[in-house]
Amino acid sequence: MGRYINPFSDWGFKRIFGQEVNKDLLIAFLNDLFEGEHVITDLTFLDKEQMGEQERFGTIIYDVYCETNTGQRIIVEMQNGTQRFFGNRTLYYAAAAIYSQGKKDKDAWRYRLAPVYVISLMNFTMGERPIKKLRTDVMLMDRDTGEVFSHELRLIYLMLPLFKKEAEQCDTNFERWIYVLKHMETLERIPYEAKSAVFQRLGQIAEICALNPEERFKYDESIRVLRDNLAVYDGAMGIGEMRGEERGKAMERQRIALEMLSNGLPISLISKVTQLTEEQIRLLLN
Repeated sequence: MGRYINPFSDWGFKRIFGQEVNKDLLIAFLNDLFEGEHVITDLTFLDKEQMGEQERFGTIIYDVYCETNTGQRIIVEMQNGTQRFFGNRTLYYAAAAIYSQGKKDKDAWRYRLAPVYVISLMNFTMGERPIKKLRTDVMLMDRDTGEVFSHELRLIYLMLPLFKKEAEQCDTNFERWIYVLKHMETLERIPYEAKSAVFQRLGQIAEICALNPEERFKYDESIRVLRDNLAVYDGAMGIGEMRGEERGKAMERQRIALEMLSNGLPISLISKVTQLTEEQIRLLLN
């Protein structure tokens, strides 16, 4: 096991981004993400019973109210998970966050919405979407003019496998965040501790040897669940023992099957085209 926690395990993700005591890390990350757009001065994790930390379809989500230096309030959902039809599910989460702002007295409320940003940290790529870059920002725009129609909904996908820079090539703090998160589990040290205090703090929080026995037990259990889930999925899809080119071809068949499913084609036809079994194709829907 390496020196630092896996930030894509549920416990590791919560350790870094889902705790009030470490909210300075989340504020720093969001400010580097939104550099030139917003300056977040404070944030509050929403009450669990209202919207807060929830496990929805196997994804851990943290809802936070962010306050900017201009007094604007933004609801941010931080997500971590590996799912099929992930893009559709983020739309669902965003709609839920918008709907939850509704007041019983609609006349008094007048539909004043706080903007909802769904930020998805993804250690995988979306097979059902033809995206070939690290960061994708989705907003509501006019199709012909490209003019923004609404600032109240924004979906930001950060697909770390598409980030190819080495440590010394990262020019901004945002790129440094992405590099560290992508490679954290294998790093011997956090490379940017001398550049920024936030990376020093990240290294302190993420160091495995700093965990107390209870924390270490919870982290180990989270890693076990993460690996078991991946092994079960790979095994069910018939790619558990595959390597290299063979595995790549199997993943491409999954991508094609997902695209065909999203277009409403019958499973029997998809099975013939992709050579996946109907059971494997149904598994992609989970």
